[in-house]
Formats: sequence, structure tokens, C-alpha cells
Amino acid sequence: MNYNTQNAKIASITEKTLIVGIDVGSETHFARAFDWRNYEYSRKPFEFSNTEEGFLSFQAWMKDIMEKHGKEVVIPGMEPTGHYWFSLGKFLQDNGMKPVHVNPHHVKKSKELDDNNPNKNDRKDPKTIAALVNEGRFSYPYIPTGVYAEIRSLSNLRFQTQEELTRIKNRLARWFSIYFPEYKDVYGKLDAVSGIIVLKAAPLPVDIVKLGAEGVNKMWRDIKLRGAGLKRAKTLVNAAEHSVGSKEAPEAARMELKLLLEDYSSYSSRMDELLNKLEEKLMEIPYIDKLLEIKGIGMITVSGFIAEVGDIKRFDNPKQLQKLAGYAIVANESGKYKGESRISYRGRKRLRYVLYEAAISVIGKNEEFREVHNYYRTREKNPLKKMQSVVAVACKVLRIFYTILTKGVTYDGTKVLNDIKRP
Repeated sequence: MNYNTQNAKIASITEKTLIVGIDVGSETHFARAFDWRNYEYSRKPFEFSNTEEGFLSFQAWMKDIMEKHGKEVVIPGMEPTGHYWFSLGKFLQDNGMKPVHVNPHHVKKSKELDDNNPNKNDRKDPKTIAALVNEGRFSYPYIPTGVYAEIRSLSNLRFQTQEELTRIKNRLARWFSIYFPEYKDVYGKLDAVSGIIVLKAAPLPVDIVKLGAEGVNKMWRDIKLRGAGLKRAKTLVNAAEHSVGSKEAPEAARMELKLLLEDYSSYSSRMDELLNKLEEKLMEIPYIDKLLEIKGIGMITVSGFIAEVGDIKRFDNPKQLQKLAGYAIVANESGKYKGESRISYRGRKRLRYVLYEAAISVIGKNEEFREVHNYYRTREKNPLKKMQSVVAVACKVLRIFYTILTKGVTYDGTKVLNDIKRP
């Protein structure tokens, strides 16, 4: 049974249901209690702190209202205000309640219905939230547990580490543009191993010139570095001799490069450690190995997918996953006008990003998906633009992931091609 439809949500609210609207804050929360007809039981907003004592007092307050009015079930509703709701949501879940979320955009648009006033305050918001819950305009938040919680936290750390690495690379590029712009002509990648070894000992062009081609080559030979020899050393020294980089503040420049290289090395090691830990945890989930058998799909894609989706069995069909990723199709029609459809962009941004990257990868490396992509773009009826086709391939990847993880089947490239709807 699909419990995520609005009718099913409305049906879950009966005369025995207590609806509690909660305005979540960083340190203090406010709550108001209502019945299924929007009749309020709380005389004034109940204020409680984001502590164990506050949570217990809130629980006692709800129990007291339930006993007085003969309620058997409580539905606590709240806005997903950043990370402030995590502790309260976990407490409610651990105590047998199912906290639900309402869309902040809906709260903002609905708060004028009662008094035609856009004011936002701690008394008004809980009532608006409770009214939206009563209408079935809510969603069930997913709080991962066990290995899924581990994978989500590790994946978040990986994203943060990748952002720091990108930031450091940008600062390195800025440093080279100022002090050694010719370096990029010698090395296509700023983090080339042989180049980093030299820069640690001789940061500025003048230092490299003093070291000389023989000195540079000796450094590489001492650590038995392959792929770099006297020819590359001469090219580097020649670039340093003719550098037009700034020669001002040399001590500060050396210090800046030293710190940047240390940070880059530190975050690179952290990334390797996180990827190893992610791989270890992923292997605890059934059929993950079957996903990795798909050409073009790697560990980073799979870890990002599982981190955002969690337990795949909580979804009734892949369309729910497509909606979660923000890939649901939104029509643009009015009367006789029929505009171009687009995706909703409403959902988990990182999941959408992971699936998009997966689509780009399989189109480039997997023959079956490349043929699917070409078909979408060249079919006689309703051909897609390039980006539209990439999104369609991303949705196909999502459906394949869902089928493999729920049924344990093996990826079959022939079936992928046979599923293309041809004229």
C-alpha cells in the first residue's frame, strides 16, 4: 500500500488523533495542540528547550492533553529548519511517535489565511503547521539508522572534504598565477607529483633556478619517481628562468605555498580514508556488488546514492525516488498553450547531482546507455535536447538501481536496449 498519497495521509487522521504543530528554533521550540477539526486544546503556545529536560516536559504536556480529550495517537508536525529539528525528531521517533514535515514554502503562503497578515511569530506558526498537517500536506522524514546512518554521515564528510580540496586547488591556481604563471605550461595538473616534490623544496622560480636541472632530477631519482627525468627537469628550470611572476614578498609567498601544499596533502589523505571506510560500509548492504558491475558506475556514485536514499525498501516504486531527486516532470500548459516541460527541482539536491554525474559517466563509458542517449536525441517522434536526454538517462539509471537493489537481479545490457520504445 502506498502511504505517501494525500488521501492516505488524510485517512490517517481520525477523531482519536492529536495534531501538534511545532515551531522549531535553535534553542527553544513552541508547540500548539489541535484536534482533527482544527479545534485548539492548548490555551497558549507551550515553550520548551532543546534539551532532555525540555523534551520530557513536552512529552508530558502532550500526554496530559491526550488523556484529557481521549486521544490515542499524536502526529507532531514541524518545518525542517536546517539541522535544528534532528534531536527533537529522533526523540519523538524513539518514543513511538512519527514526526512529519511540512514545506516551509507552504507555511509562508498559508499563514495569511487566518488574519490576512503576513506576520511571523512563535504563536502563529505552530497553528499554520498543524493546519497543513490536518489537510494531509506533509511528508514523513527519513531518519536513517544503523549502516545507512553511517553511510550518510561518511558521505557528508566526503562532500565537505571534496569542497575543501576544490577550494585549496583554486587558491593554488591563484598562487601560481601570481608567482609562477609558467608552471601550468610545464604541468597540466597543478597537483602533479613530480612538481609538488620540487615545490616543497624550491617554492619560487628563483629557488628552482638555484637548484638547477641536475638538482631537480636528483630529487626525483632519490625517491625513485618514474615518468620524470632530466628532460622534464630542464623544461621546469627553463620555465623558472623566464618566469614573469611577482618577486615581491618572497617569504610570505613561500609560507603561503607551504601551507597550501600541507592542507592539500592532509585533505587528500582524509579523502582516501573516507573512501575506504565508505567501501567497507557499503559492502554490508545486499546487492551493492551488482551495482558496481555496471560499466561506468563506481564507488562514489553508489555511496552518494545510498547516502541520500537510505533503505530502498521504504519506497513503493521508482517514481517516488524520481520525485525525491527532483526529477519529476512538470508540465507547462494553459488552455491551448502547451509550453516546454521541465523537471521540478524539488527534492534532494545531492541525489539529483549524483544521478546526473552517473548519467554523464555511463553515457561516456557504457555502450548500452550511449545508444539509449543517441536514440532519445534522434528519434523521429519527440526528440529530446541533449540536456533533456541526460536527465532521461539519469532517470533510467535510477530505475535500474531500484530494480537491482529490491530484486537482486543482475544488470543486463541487452534488456536495457530492448526496453527502448522504437516506432
